[in-house]
Amino acid sequence: MTQAPPYLMGVDFGTESVRVGLFTSDGAPVILCAESYPLHHPQPGWAEQLPDTWWAAFVKAARRAIQESAIDPRNVAAIGADCTSCTVVFMDEQFRPLRPAIIWMDVRAAEQAGRIAQSGHPMLRYNGFGNVSAEWMPCKALWVKENEPHVYQRAAHIGEFIDWLTHRLTGQWTASINNASIRWYYDRHEGGWSPSFYETIGLADLIERFPQRVLDMGQVAGALLPGPAAELGLPAGIPVAQGGADAYVAMFGLNVVSPGKLAFITGSSHLMLGQTDRPLHAQGIFGAFTDALLPGQYTLEGGQVSTGSVVKWFKDHFCEAEAALARARGVDTYTVLNEMAAQIPLGSEGLIVLDYFQGNRTPYVDSLARGIVWGLSLKHTTGHLFRAILEGIAYGSEHIFRTFRQHGYNVQEIVAAGGPTRSRLWMQIHADVSGVPIILTQSPDAPALGSAILAAVAAGLYPDPSTAAGQMVRVAARIEPDTQRHAAYQFYVDQYIATYPRLKELMHAMALHQARRTD
Repeated sequence: MTQAPPYLMGVDFGTESVRVGLFTSDGAPVILCAESYPLHHPQPGWAEQLPDTWWAAFVKAARRAIQESAIDPRNVAAIGADCTSCTVVFMDEQFRPLRPAIIWMDVRAAEQAGRIAQSGHPMLRYNGFGNVSAEWMPCKALWVKENEPHVYQRAAHIGEFIDWLTHRLTGQWTASINNASIRWYYDRHEGGWSPSFYETIGLADLIERFPQRVLDMGQVAGALLPGPAAELGLPAGIPVAQGGADAYVAMFGLNVVSPGKLAFITGSSHLMLGQTDRPLHAQGIFGAFTDALLPGQYTLEGGQVSTGSVVKWFKDHFCEAEAALARARGVDTYTVLNEMAAQIPLGSEGLIVLDYFQGNRTPYVDSLARGIVWGLSLKHTTGHLFRAILEGIAYGSEHIFRTFRQHGYNVQEIVAAGGPTRSRLWMQIHADVSGVPIILTQSPDAPALGSAILAAVAAGLYPDPSTAAGQMVRVAARIEPDTQRHAAYQFYVDQYIATYPRLKELMHAMALHQARRTD
């Protein structure tokens, strides 16, 4: 039975694919269509994508969603979108990309990040008074200025993925207060960008290249232009909501819009986001970011760079026999691997996996950190290694939660979203390791629903994103931690945490050696 219009289009641009969802005004999903795009790694630690591949995938997924749902596109009331954050696009006067976009996981700007951290500027409180992540916008902009000056000089417009997309859809050059607050050192309460900060780090000319119109999420950024409308199969003139970073938009899709809950956004990476009514700045924690989600609130952030991407790496490169078995059974390879891991004892019989394959985001903010597996013996099997990866990522999450607790922010309830939530084994491991209940919502894609929530606000169906989230998000399941397993896991968490300090110098030496290689 077809659900009644109006419909909202929620678009989630992830690391490897775009997902286009159509939702009713009460949050019920009608359809979700995904299309992939390539990810390029020209050198170790680098990661790039071509914006044209984003658009081609978006057009294909949007047209499929309209066609396969059989809805009248005239009943689509608005579009909302989220994109990966710290994915930087350098454009000329006509908004044409001058080089491939440098995406969020790219850590080539480690040297620039180190120099920015050494500046000691007060704005560094937003990255916890410590190291600066090479992922962040200013680091990447500085790398391009120093290493590709011809690109930087021609770059009349420098923004993020969402800024490029909004302009492509509407012709408007806007910034989301979300991206600006969380990655550009923007604080509305202190007048926006800090000229002294950008001058100190050698980017005094960067602010003028940013979008000067900074909008809250859910505000109308502009109307859908006729050209893009024709490509997407949608009516021209419908409102396009101002979006933001994928994980933050997912907070709306999880109804984590006030203090007391923590959003746990899983996927290629893990991100932990919580709201507070007061600014809190502490080492090992990003934030608190002013108005990043909603006006009048602050957001705390922790995160792991490589999580689901490590699981996929292991599956793709070391599990041919398991993939063959899965094909014979007509199931996904992950189903077979999860079944194997479920038979392995807690702690994977002494294996520890450090998930820093693309560096550490928090609490160390170390772009030169790398992945480690230790404790191997001839007894260990594919199942052991797969479970150890799942557990190691959970240990990394608990390390972040411990840092939150140390600074007075207690995690009482986690609301999770993303592809890894489909593994009940992995979610139970997370709950057991951290000793905190995990809530799952009905929508399988919280970012897409969050984008639809922003679209609903832009369409005038709800007065603000908080109200819309309260009406459009529903709980599906609650996973309780096992107290005995939680107690047993603490030994392994301690070993995980002890690994980095002992091997930090070796990791750094190897990463720097590889970066200097020319062969």
